[in-house]
Amino acid sequence: MTTDLVIVGAGPAGIAAAIEAISLGLSVTVLDENPTAGGRIWQGADPEGPELRMFTRCGLDTRYRAAVWAIEPDGTLFFSQNGTAQSIQARTILLATGTTERPVPIPGWTLPGVMTVGGAQIALKTAGLVPDKGTWIAGQGPLLLLYTVQALRAGGRPAGVLDMSDPAQRWPALRKIAGFGDIAKGLFWRLEIARAGIPWIKTRDLRAEGNGKLERIVFGNRTEAADTLLLHDGVIPSVQLTRALGCAHRWNDTQQCWEPETDAWGQTSIPNIYVAGDGAGINGAEAATKAGRTAARAIAGKRETPPRKPTIRPFLDTLYRHQAMALTDETLVCRCENVTAGAIREAAAMGCLGLNQLKAYTRCGMGPCQGRMCAPTAAEVLAEARNVPVHEIEPLRTRFPTKPLTVGELATLP
Repeated sequence: MTTDLVIVGAGPAGIAAAIEAISLGLSVTVLDENPTAGGRIWQGADPEGPELRMFTRCGLDTRYRAAVWAIEPDGTLFFSQNGTAQSIQARTILLATGTTERPVPIPGWTLPGVMTVGGAQIALKTAGLVPDKGTWIAGQGPLLLLYTVQALRAGGRPAGVLDMSDPAQRWPALRKIAGFGDIAKGLFWRLEIARAGIPWIKTRDLRAEGNGKLERIVFGNRTEAADTLLLHDGVIPSVQLTRALGCAHRWNDTQQCWEPETDAWGQTSIPNIYVAGDGAGINGAEAATKAGRTAARAIAGKRETPPRKPTIRPFLDTLYRHQAMALTDETLVCRCENVTAGAIREAAAMGCLGLNQLKAYTRCGMGPCQGRMCAPTAAEVLAEARNVPVHEIEPLRTRFPTKPLTVGELATLP
């Protein structure tokens, strides 16, 4: 089967691109790992909402629970769905794979009971699970505010929020405010949290402790009982597929992450590969929707210069600028292979220069997640040990398959 366009990801960018491409006469197939459309932003949203209603009714070929694990130069995509491996060929591919949460590797972050705020938000949206008085929320970024408010409105009652953002970033951030609508929304969320009696505590020091599971957290000179700790330090583009394809990438110094190089229409250094949405750089759902439409029109031969408008992103990127954490030697960096920060520093002392060499020294990045969780932190530890900027650390060379694949699945290919 050959189609004009395969879109990987059914979040805001993928949905907007699919609707636009269909309207322009392209044949479109959408592949998404989730059971329904919406991505992380619209997950659990009203299926009869305007965007999702148009998406489900515009005549698309949609494949849910479809995990893409390889893409060949001729446009053939391989994916697994319900335990069966399949393939589809596309003239053009649009990657709308969104983001990955940046890890927060505090001491004890691998204890049962510690998870990400994003994971908790998925549980809230899909299963109605709400935090109770034994739950603490920690880190930085707008998701801390949003999730806490969503949890309160759903009947949850977290014990408190630990704000780990850098106070020195406040004044530089204020100089980058482009509009007050989103700022006012955030202020109202803070007021709602305060009125609910949820403490909002500033700290830069946090560790999780317990015997076989989370039992308490320690910050500053305080120790608090806890059975759940939710961590978050913003999001970074999901670049597993673009890395494996060999697309050119650039370092975003503001957001402290790698992102694929794209032109104004989302085209990468590989002509038939486009990227739209936060997978090309973190800009939010509204910008992702516009980027999806722009990419679809370009793919259909209708390139138009996309309009630019001020956004809240420069303010958020400055206020919540990522700061590398000072990790003890005992802190785990790679959860899959149990590699500590100390082991990475030892590798650097023996001459390890980059993340690909680090695999040979420590097996860091060789587990099932293939570096999704450990690579950003490992690069920072290695950069610190070598006394170089983090962008000078060679990033991982991802290879297909980019997702775990069983021999049984592979055997089902025609």
